[in-house]
Amino acid sequence: MRYRAFLIPAIGILVVLGGLLVSFGLNKNFVYYMTPGEALEARAEFDDGRRFRLSGVVVPGSVEELTSGVRFQAIDVDGPQAITVVHTRSAPQLFQENIEVVVEGSWEGEEFHSDFMLIKHDEEYRVPEEGNFDGRNEALP
Repeated sequence: MRYRAFLIPAIGILVVLGGLLVSFGLNKNFVYYMTPGEALEARAEFDDGRRFRLSGVVVPGSVEELTSGVRFQAIDVDGPQAITVVHTRSAPQLFQENIEVVVEGSWEGEEFHSDFMLIKHDEEYRVPEEGNFDGRNEALP
């Protein structure tokens, strides 16, 4: 009976300590997720090199192909604030103007440099037009 009075609080303390260690260990691995407006407001808190994720819409007419990637402007879905993004790897095939992207990287001066890009798209399947099953405009034999 006496060992229960000691064992139950000891287990409780060990569980709490274990939870604290796990949360502090994971805290370094969190990657913040922001819109361009939020990123510009929090610019002072994110030193050059501190990674975070940025979600925005690719501004039409701003895409510039680079030798090792692409440069473009990203804006809020519902706001006018824009950030210049330099993506240092090849862009995914679905990358285009006026599409929502999520890029991960860090500030380098006034530009956001990313090395990871996700394209947001819907999951709705559209059947190709009749006779246009290989991506070309002419009908297949």
